[in-house]
Amino acid sequence: MRWQKVLGVAAFAGVAATGAVIIRDQRRRRAYTPEQVRDRLHARLCRAPRESQE
Repeated sequence: MRWQKVLGVAAFAGVAATGAVIIRDQRRRRAYTPEQVRDRLHARLCRAPRESQE
């Protein structure tokens, strides 16, 4: 019975930690304005290697 409690607490802590990481990532993405997102995408496109269009 004791191992089940320890396993349950560990699982709960893992789920809580995963949720915190996901929320932090979403907050970071939402902090950009649409103009900033567009600029970042354009910059990434310029850095990407070009494929030949033959």
